[in-house]
Amino acid sequence: MLPQQHSQITTRGVRGMILARLDTGPAAWVNDIAMRVTSDQAIETYAWLGSAPQLREFIGGRQPAELAELSFTISNKDYEGSIRIQSKDMRRDKLGMITIRVNQLADRANDHPAKLLSALIIAGESTVCYDGQYFFDTDHTEGNSGTQSNDITATAVAPTAPTVDEFSKAVMKAIAALYAIKDDKGEPTNQSASEFQLQVPIAYMAVALEAVTALLGDGGKNNTLPVLKGKFSLTVVPNPRLTWTTKFAIFRTDEAAKPFILQEEDIPDVVDLGPGSEYEKLNKECLFGIDWTGNVGYGYWQLGCLVTFQ
Repeated sequence: MLPQQHSQITTRGVRGMILARLDTGPAAWVNDIAMRVTSDQAIETYAWLGSAPQLREFIGGRQPAELAELSFTISNKDYEGSIRIQSKDMRRDKLGMITIRVNQLADRANDHPAKLLSALIIAGESTVCYDGQYFFDTDHTEGNSGTQSNDITATAVAPTAPTVDEFSKAVMKAIAALYAIKDDKGEPTNQSASEFQLQVPIAYMAVALEAVTALLGDGGKNNTLPVLKGKFSLTVVPNPRLTWTTKFAIFRTDEAAKPFILQEEDIPDVVDLGPGSEYEKLNKECLFGIDWTGNVGYGYWQLGCLVTFQ
């Protein structure tokens, strides 16, 4: 009996597979904490304006306020990922392995912004943002805000393994810290905040999910966070790229502004040197790749808080 024959995989077919996979978009959590900005040049400059004034009683005419202005830049970088496929394998895709590899390449491209943002989150304690302070810092100050912190500590008997009750209290402490942050006019910034994202290392995944979703906490006590359902919405993101052992971060997600910026010069572009190309004729193989140009940067530190158990 002759072996089963496989129809030849075409360049159009591979390109179609990549584009279809790319349409699934990046990790969902990226869009919740990053502002997407389309870039058309190598370096983008962002002017960060201070807050608008509160309303005042109309006495003695209008008194327009000056907006404080700070600026920072984000430089685009070029990224690529490519795979080579032997021409003979294009003719007979054994066990659908080409399809698997092509889908994996597209998944890598989709996941790239999440990888960049994860590195940015980890570096938040040692990398400055637009106000000249570290993104997570204990001495942010702007105008009449006073000294403020979005880098706090929480108590745990075992910092690497906090209990559900300890984790719940830490989350509430972080939300309280965000609520206390003021703008450069001395007014509350997050007074209407109700939706938050928790970025946790895998070691904290179970306790974070239990703290947010369980009906009962340690020892049969009412767990704080579920009781507040309807007041706050908390989404847990277990992030394997976070290398922390005693930390997690919380970000506000219901604000038009975001803690981070995702700057994209191009949507992922598919490059193909398939059957019939000069490359294929010379090398007896086909090449498929994905190009992406962009970068990430820090946005509003006021929308994020780092918690360290100790």
